[in-house]
Amino acid sequence: VFQNCPELKAIARVGIGMDNVDLDAAKIAGIKVSNTPDSPTHAVAEMTLAAALNLSRNILSANAALHQKKWTKTIGMGLKNTNVLFIGYGRIGRRTAELFRALGSHIIVYDPALSQDDLHLGEELMELKDGLNSADIITLHAGGTLPILTASEFEMMKDNVIILNSARGSLIDEDALIKALASGKVASAWLDVFPEEPYIGKLTEYCQVLLTPHISTYTVQCRRDMEIAAANNLLCDLGID
Repeated sequence: VFQNCPELKAIARVGIGMDNVDLDAAKIAGIKVSNTPDSPTHAVAEMTLAAALNLSRNILSANAALHQKKWTKTIGMGLKNTNVLFIGYGRIGRRTAELFRALGSHIIVYDPALSQDDLHLGEELMELKDGLNSADIITLHAGGTLPILTASEFEMMKDNVIILNSARGSLIDEDALIKALASGKVASAWLDVFPEEPYIGKLTEYCQVLLTPHISTYTVQCRRDMEIAAANNLLCDLGID
């Protein structure tokens, strides 16, 4: 593409991930590449909290039952005094933690790039094994393409844990997740990202899994802010005041 576009000087990614741009080739070609990492922060955090509330309070099943004219009451877990493990604790993880903390959750962090001195709001830094053993809810906010939650990690989790993933679809071994759902190890899960999109896989068969089509950043405010940021990045990279 770069060879066929000799006049190309800058690429502005509207979003965070840069997997769809060959950064090394762009550098060789002298093309500047930018993204908009700040704008999605609140929208993704907001969506993650919404999913956690939905699953922890059994809103999905209650709604489905009542639409079938069944008056079925269940006791949910709630978020107060729950242990929430954050795998990855960058800008989105920290903003999400603020929302959970406001509802009384205890924040546990696993992030190899951080030390306890980097945490100033009562978060507890743990190794992954210890965090998995303690967590009532696990939320993924890491980068990378390799799975973090495989069969061995699911074995370390408490029973009836809730899994949330707004980061990368490849971070969870789907077969291991399905087995954990079938056994009851995982009570429910929310996925907004998938290894292959659009997603049509086996998780669509599980009513306790909330599936959304990669829409965590899809708010009017977030999309506007990202597009303005991308336009400003282009102006900057092209040297236009």
